[in-house]
Amino acid sequence: MVTVDDVRRVVRDLPRSSEHLIADRVKFRVGAIVYVAFSRDETIMGFGYPKEERDALIASDPATFHLPRQSDLRFNWVQAHMSQLDEDQMTDLVLDAWRMVVPKKVWSAHLHLPT
Repeated sequence: MVTVDDVRRVVRDLPRSSEHLIADRVKFRVGAIVYVAFSRDETIMGFGYPKEERDALIASDPATFHLPRQSDLRFNWVQAHMSQLDEDQMTDLVLDAWRMVVPKKVWSAHLHLPT
């Protein structure tokens, strides 16, 4: 099972990323855009994910992934049970969510990918 501290290790060196405690919830954002957030008890991780792909993600592993609450369906967002994630899976999800909110030149330079 991964923890918030595991996520912190992944995001600590990501350009433009910052951690915030908002209403007793840990959130990671770039500017004003939240790309990863945790439930108050830190058992659920919400993360940016393309709306058009989220049904397929949830269908691939419904024990792990689920839709956010009704009011958040308008956002590019999915939630996962922390107890079901391994470190590699969490890392991929967090990096992909971060990539959604920074310019391509930022993530390509950080991840050493050609633009």
